Order: sequence, then structure tokens, then C-alpha cells
Amino acid sequence: MSTTTPAWLAVRQGRSKLLVSIPHAGTELPHIEHRLQSTWLARMDADWWVDRLYDFAVECDATIVSTSISRTVIDVNRDPSSRSLYPGMATTDLVPMTTFDGVPLYQSGREPDDAERMQRREEFYDPYHATLQAEIARLRALHSSIVLYDAHSIRSRVSRLFEGELPIFNIGTFDGRSCAPTVSAQIERICSASTTSYVVNGRFKGGWITRAYGQPDKGVHAVQMELACRAYIDEPSDPLNETNWPPIYSDERAAATRDILRDVLEACVELEL
Repeated sequence: MSTTTPAWLAVRQGRSKLLVSIPHAGTELPHIEHRLQSTWLARMDADWWVDRLYDFAVECDATIVSTSISRTVIDVNRDPSSRSLYPGMATTDLVPMTTFDGVPLYQSGREPDDAERMQRREEFYDPYHATLQAEIARLRALHSSIVLYDAHSIRSRVSRLFEGELPIFNIGTFDGRSCAPTVSAQIERICSASTTSYVVNGRFKGGWITRAYGQPDKGVHAVQMELACRAYIDEPSDPLNETNWPPIYSDERAAATRDILRDVLEACVELEL
């Protein structure tokens, strides 16, 4: 693999113990637009504006790794073997064929074959994870322990994936296996003090990034934060369409949630682990 960082992969190297991964904010669809049902459908499930929501992470001198490639091309937060992270529950694949709602993404007969799936993995998935691994190693050389914070968002209601309305803050620690209890407890304390809804290891327990790299016994504490979108944007009450989704990003609308998330990231930096 080339040592040159590809244009779609953004890396901000900090020196604090915090590594922020933003795997799903990308919307680029290289080489596949002409085969899709629509580019709007292909971008609908992006973690809209999450990179902008967390832009204050530089104030924590965090290392930030993100991709501009859409999860429709390949989902860098899935098991590379394509095994489900949530057996028996609806989810999307390493190379998704449908939206979260189960709508086909590709025109009939134009879906990617196994060779194309492997090519996408080599071109996009592998470099993202090689970068995460390199940054984890670099930060571990600086600190006895680090926190890998995987930043996500999702619509508050997706009936195919979960019942009812999702809590605002969904903290995932792979049922306590990906980080020390003090990490989860501190994040939970901050979310609880905000008086907004939250859950720990509810519907979202952490994706592949959290599960693969969270090794607290080796000084790597990983946690996923899945935000319900209503925490920072105005979700439409009407069915989604190209005129109402995605909503515009407003700094004013997102301010309260950003304050809470800033407290969360600062706590991750200050924790003695």
C-alpha cells in the first residue's frame, strides 16, 4: 500500500491521548454514481455534519481521522469478513446493498460483485484502518493509555433498525469490553447531568472500530458515541425526500449538544487510566 495519504482520507495529528474517528460523514461516491438508484438515496444514511459538529476537537489537541467516502461505497465500521455485528438484527453490510430502511441502492443487475467488493476494501477500507492503527501506535508511544472515540449519528427513528425513538446519546463500549469502566462512567455522568436522554450499550454497542481496537488491558480504551440526529439538527416529521433531507447545519441549533460533547472529549483527555 502506498505511504501517500489519499485525498479522501483526512488525518489531523495531535499529541493528546484522544483519537477521534469519524468514519461515516463522507458523501463521495467515486465510480458508482451511474449504477445507483439515486445519489440522494446513497447519501441518505451519512452521519450528516458530524465532522463539523466535532470540529472543536482540535482544542483538545485530538488526533482526528475521517473519510470523505460515503459508507455506500464501503463501510469502514464493519467487520472485514462481513460477519454481522448484531446477529439476528437488521443492519447493513460491509458493502451495503440497501439503505437503513431496506431500500435497494443499486439498479437491478448492477450491484457490485465479489471482485469489486475486494477492490473497494483494498482502496478505501484497508487504508482507513492502517491509518487508525498507525495513529494508535504513535499515541501509545506518547501516553501510557489513550482513548479512541468513534463519532457517529443516525436518524432518531429508523423502524427497520430499532423500535420507537432513539435516546439522544447512545454510548457503546461493547458491553464493557472496549474500555475501562471509568471511561464509560465519566461519559455517562456528563450525559446524565445534561438532563437529555442517554443509554449505555443499548441498540448500539459499538461497531467494528470500537470492538477491534478497544483493548483496555493494552492501554487503548475505545468508545462509540451514536447521536440521535435531533440532538443537533432539525429532523423533519414528514417522510424524507430530497427537499427536506439532509437538514441544514446551524451552529446555533447545535450549540447545546456541542457543549456537552466538548465536556465529554475534555474528560477523555483528562482521565487518569
